[in-house]
Amino acid sequence: MKKISIMIPCYNEQENVKPICEAVREILYKELPTYDYEILFIDNKSKDRTRDILRELCREDSHVKAIFNMKNFGQFNSPYYGLCQTTGDCAILLCADFQDPVELIPTMVHEWEKGYKVVSMIKTTSRENRLMYWMRSIYYKMIHAMSSVEQIEHFTGFGLYDKSFLDILRTLKDPTPFLRGIVAEYAPDHLEIPYEQQRRRAGKTSNNFFSLFDAAMLSFTSYTKGGLRLATFGGFIISGISFVIALVYLILKLVYWDRFLAGNVPILIGVFFLGGLQMFFTGLLGEYIMSMNTRIINRPLVIEEQRLNFQEDTELAEIEAK
Repeated sequence: MKKISIMIPCYNEQENVKPICEAVREILYKELPTYDYEILFIDNKSKDRTRDILRELCREDSHVKAIFNMKNFGQFNSPYYGLCQTTGDCAILLCADFQDPVELIPTMVHEWEKGYKVVSMIKTTSRENRLMYWMRSIYYKMIHAMSSVEQIEHFTGFGLYDKSFLDILRTLKDPTPFLRGIVAEYAPDHLEIPYEQQRRRAGKTSNNFFSLFDAAMLSFTSYTKGGLRLATFGGFIISGISFVIALVYLILKLVYWDRFLAGNVPILIGVFFLGGLQMFFTGLLGEYIMSMNTRIINRPLVIEEQRLNFQEDTELAEIEAK
């Protein structure tokens, strides 16, 4: 009997973790009764009752597992680490807020049985704010145009991953993993399936401007050289334009010595323009340096505080003790 792992990262999802668990179990019982399964929740140090509810779910059903992180390790490290801890023949990454339709789980499994190692679910439409969806579209197109790796537009990580691909994730040892980029770069036999992203069932999203900016900068610094190339070529172009302007001013001043009065305005405009440009590219370079620094330090993806219902770990420890 093949085993399916459902991996659900959560943070402050007390209103969603029990309904999503029940919905997943119902789909598995009705549509995929011939498969064994596990439902793994990884909690990123929730501040509400999420952990209490997960403990109750684990007591009621041995198929439900939970990993409690010692602190909030961010929106990328925790899901990536959770996928690496699954034990099934394939793993499905699913959001706890019902934005990823659980009804698509059988579709992904059927495609996996056809031989696809990775099934990526692509948002073609979304019930979220239209402005946000449009901004995301622009962002994906920019990354797609500037990256040497063929990026997957509107892919959030929702999808199915074969055990062989999960083994690749386990060997990468990337302290700042960007799963969407890794899938685009390393996924063999890749299949994309369109779907409509739903609204959150309950609760508030933990994403804000800064978390979205972190996501954008991580993908930008990990998979593009465009920023640094833009700084290089932009510097050459602006230097050339500045030289031409200076030469024109010099010629005009020599020809019309008494009548040509340039004043201080061109100087002020040039100083502020070049100063702002330098600050922009200095900040952009800093983003690359911060990304490099994080990888050089090579901290662990997460540090666990507690595990629930990982019987195989307990049994292994007992065998080793004997």
